[in-house]
Amino acid sequence: MNTLDSQSSMQADSADKIPRHVAIIMDGNGRWAQQKGKLRTFGHKAGVDAVRSSVSLARKLGIKSLTLFAFSSENWQRPKDEVNVLMQLFSMVLKSEVKKLNKNDIRLKVIGDMSAFDTKLQEKIKNAEALTANNQSLTLNIAANYGGRWDIINATRRIAKKIEQQQITLNDINEDLFNQNISTAGLPELDLLIRTGGDHRVSNFLLWQCAYAEFYFTDVLWPDFNEEVFNLAIADFANRQRRFGLTGAQIMTQDDNGTVSC
Repeated sequence: MNTLDSQSSMQADSADKIPRHVAIIMDGNGRWAQQKGKLRTFGHKAGVDAVRSSVSLARKLGIKSLTLFAFSSENWQRPKDEVNVLMQLFSMVLKSEVKKLNKNDIRLKVIGDMSAFDTKLQEKIKNAEALTANNQSLTLNIAANYGGRWDIINATRRIAKKIEQQQITLNDINEDLFNQNISTAGLPELDLLIRTGGDHRVSNFLLWQCAYAEFYFTDVLWPDFNEEVFNLAIADFANRQRRFGLTGAQIMTQDDNGTVSC
């Protein structure tokens, strides 16, 4: 690691600069495999090591929630063989990793439309979530058959049903209520969204949650995303000024209680 990398890692260790909730679009598995003359599915299998590395560092740094985009609602359109391998890999990882997650006090939560998965996979997901439900060091959210637009529509339907059942009224609808009905309910606000693989788009991921998130794009392909690269993203986040609609001067004059002196 060079001097710049070392400085970045040290900055990332500052507790007050650590994001509470990080999301990652894990892109580049297929291209990584093709560069090595392998099938795309080889890259997906190699990407599991990068997931382990990211989860380990997130827990070590004190990040409270890590959300990984594993399979989008649009990914069903990929070649059938690739989709089958992804489903098999998801099932295998659930079986092999859930006990390790539980041992390390990590809660597993799967967000997305589970109804599209076969009943065996749905059962594995339920069992894994139940086993880790009381863990508190880190919440690992796996977005599978997930889409940001689906998430917003699904939350809207939940709210509409509550109005229909006269549990709430139209005047009760606000951002807090919406947050309570979206897939990430109960989790910290999204602070940092990382995308690997070189593309600069969010690809229908956490659209509602991204409102004030910081974005970090890297050309590193997902299987090569290790703790060093993750630390660089955290250090970059630590050096940003998050204004949430205020001016830079207002942020600089905030007191220790978070109030603003204008």
